[in-house]
Amino acid sequence: MTKRLTAIIEKENDGYVSLCPELDIASQGDTIEQATDNLKEALELFFETAGPEEIKQRFHGDIFVTQVEVAVG
Repeated sequence: MTKRLTAIIEKENDGYVSLCPELDIASQGDTIEQATDNLKEALELFFETAGPEEIKQRFHGDIFVTQVEVAVG
């Protein structure tokens, strides 16, 4: 079974931080690909070790990622 989750990747200093907002799980890596792979591994480990109640408690339902335009200055 697979589950589709959101991954937000952000450049931070010399590497990248990856975040899954549905479960509030993060990881990092030296490249975008490494940060993504490390996040996948962290999520898989979470699902392997967490009980159903913990998964239900941490899960944040639908997440919508978009951009907004705001006035500056």
